[in-house]
Amino acid sequence: MAMAAWARWCYRHKWTVILLWIVLLFGTTGASSSLGDKYANVFGLPGTDSSKAIDLMREAFPEQAGESDTVVWHVSEGSVRDADVRQKMSTALGVIAKQPDVGSVVSPYDPAGAAQISEDGRTAYATVTFTKQGNELEVGQMEDLIDAAREPAGDGLDVQVGGATVALAEAPPAHLSEIVGVLAAAVVLFLAFGSLFGMLLPIVTTLFAVGTAASVIALLSRVTTVPEVSTWLAMLVGLGVGIDYALFIVTRHRKGILAGKTPEEAAVQAVNTSGRAVMFAGGTVCIALLGMFALRMTFLNGVTISAALTVVITVVAAVTLLPAMLGVLGLRVLSRHQRRKLAQDGVSSPAKARTAERWSVFVERHPRVLAAAAFLTMVVIAIPALSLRLGTSDQGNNPETTTTRKAYDLLADGFGPGFNGPLQLVAEVPTPADRAALDGLVADLRTTDGVARVVPVPGAPEAKVVVVQVVPSTNPQSEKTSDLIEHIRDDVVPAAEKGNDMRAYVGGGTALAEDFASTLAGKLLGFIGAIVALGFLLLLVAFRSIVVPLTAALMNLIAAAASFGVVVAIFQWGWGGELLAAGRPGPIEAFLPVIMLSLLFGLSMDYQVFLVSRMHEEWVHNRDNARAVRVGLAETSRVINAAGIIMICVFSAFMLSGQRATAMFGLGLAGAVALDAFILRTVLVPALMHLAGPANWWLPAWLDKRLPHFAVEPPEEAPERSGGPGTVVHGIVHTPDGSPVSGAAVTLLSAEGGQTDRVLSHADGGYVLTAPEPGLHVITVGAEDYAERTVTVMITDGPVQQDLNLGGADALAGGPPEH
Repeated sequence: MAMAAWARWCYRHKWTVILLWIVLLFGTTGASSSLGDKYANVFGLPGTDSSKAIDLMREAFPEQAGESDTVVWHVSEGSVRDADVRQKMSTALGVIAKQPDVGSVVSPYDPAGAAQISEDGRTAYATVTFTKQGNELEVGQMEDLIDAAREPAGDGLDVQVGGATVALAEAPPAHLSEIVGVLAAAVVLFLAFGSLFGMLLPIVTTLFAVGTAASVIALLSRVTTVPEVSTWLAMLVGLGVGIDYALFIVTRHRKGILAGKTPEEAAVQAVNTSGRAVMFAGGTVCIALLGMFALRMTFLNGVTISAALTVVITVVAAVTLLPAMLGVLGLRVLSRHQRRKLAQDGVSSPAKARTAERWSVFVERHPRVLAAAAFLTMVVIAIPALSLRLGTSDQGNNPETTTTRKAYDLLADGFGPGFNGPLQLVAEVPTPADRAALDGLVADLRTTDGVARVVPVPGAPEAKVVVVQVVPSTNPQSEKTSDLIEHIRDDVVPAAEKGNDMRAYVGGGTALAEDFASTLAGKLLGFIGAIVALGFLLLLVAFRSIVVPLTAALMNLIAAAASFGVVVAIFQWGWGGELLAAGRPGPIEAFLPVIMLSLLFGLSMDYQVFLVSRMHEEWVHNRDNARAVRVGLAETSRVINAAGIIMICVFSAFMLSGQRATAMFGLGLAGAVALDAFILRTVLVPALMHLAGPANWWLPAWLDKRLPHFAVEPPEEAPERSGGPGTVVHGIVHTPDGSPVSGAAVTLLSAEGGQTDRVLSHADGGYVLTAPEPGLHVITVGAEDYAERTVTVMITDGPVQQDLNLGGADALAGGPPEH
């Protein structure tokens, strides 16, 4: 009742609630704009070689802390040492050196940069070091850098610019993904509702929630460590779940109005039923996300908090702002046609979901074949996941048209494929004898298979920390490079450390990415087990069943495996990668499995709860498993499919971001939702539940006594009746050929002609009427495309079954009523 009372308060005080949300949105936006953000892309891997190497580097070379970008040039003929080339590039580098925040420019034409020219003399590069970190630089500065560097290009001279911050200058317009996703969702909502206002409700609610969340995350970054990736991930999550949550509530609200309820009662009922399911689903997403704290990865903490906070705000908006806006719109949430028909005919039959009904019956008749086909389909799609290899994208994965990708390729061609990802061997040499041991290590590395070049970095002779650059002969994302790192750490370095105090650590960006992937991979199975167990427990309590949560756990694992299969095939194997802007094939982002699994767990729970709660409600009323599964699927599949299409549109739009990691998340989540909504929840789950029969709802008596009781989505409140228990008539409304008729208006009249009850038949044609007292009654039934029929029935103290044939001439059911 507390939920219903809260919904009623929001509905009646609509302008107060809307004003509070406006103040919250603009207040947080204004605060974040004036104070600014302090995103920090900081993560550490305590106990790893790369982490130790970074710590030593920071102590020994604190001046090398700013953003570093690279200007690369290549001549098709001659040499980069030619006078005209040298003059053009020196002038350009001079212009760059005078740009704001540029600390130094090391040219290959200077003594310090003599090694920055390739052996064939046709490729060279200059290193541009800024005085600020990359996140402190503006896109405009990167555009100026690109323009100045490429000014001399032409006449056989190719100039490109590489660098992490440079890539931001080539990104599509800001928020393009979000705009496209929202527009696509709006189209789907309009087609589903046929109402402009009905379409706007989920969109406006979600935009308020996501906008507020984005501003709060920016403010949060000022008090704790929040990576910049948190913002777009929060947008992706917020838009996806926010529109879906609002869709569930608006759908229930519209259904209530069409069933004859006032807009206020329909809104209260929607929030008290679907709103509860939304809170449950949102809670599971948050719990799964917060489970990432168990990984003890500092980098993920800010991401976790930001995503969970966004989900919380979307849920709050769905149960507060949405009912307030429903109060403003009233009947306008319906289409004009629906409002006109409601005014003329009173209670209106909902549009028949004939396709959903037929599909539900088809699944009931062929559960074994459909379950096998769906399972095999998912297994085939999941096969690529067996070759999943975690790593980190670099600029070699950028689209071929970008200057960063071209610079990467020029360096790889001129200096070798491993040049873009050199290893940094950082050694502690406390004594001269230890320095001699380091010299022996350098000699061993030069003869190690897979090493192209070993270059000690110049430093003071008495320095206690020495850096040696080791360039692999393979590119940074190659498995051979990973094997080389492992070989150096496990074999080459330990052999050189024997008998002395020298200690060497393999660091650098490539080694750091390898350590990050290995660390996450080692914790992945435990994380999967934890969130699957959590889902099992939640559904066990919600549906008081052993089989239902076991089925859900299996579906979560299948959905995850299949979604990773899609991601691996496109991004790692390269199937259609360029067409989908996936860039050059490479490993899957190391942090993608953890975050995607958290989100998939929550999203899968949304659909599972929505589907099974309707089945469970029917099972509680009739104790007929086949009917429960059939009705549940028929009445929820349309909404699940609509919600799935919306999520697919929103997630797919993030492939327009221009960033491989973002596109990977978007495609992975879109694929997962598609497989979940259209194969798992509408085929495999109902087929398996038909095969399981009443065992779906079995729970040991001893466990039932110990579990707490709560309803995920309580049944709609029925009007109070004076009749006692058992004064009920029920049955099926059908056509002469036995096909069920949904949405038929079934009315119970007393012998004197007064109406005692009125209902609409379910998706399978079923209806239940309640009489105030036993005695002779009349049932009338009517539906669109059929003439109204009547039948006389004697209601006794026990339930009476009466099937209603809409095709009959006078009597509706063959034979006398059953008592």
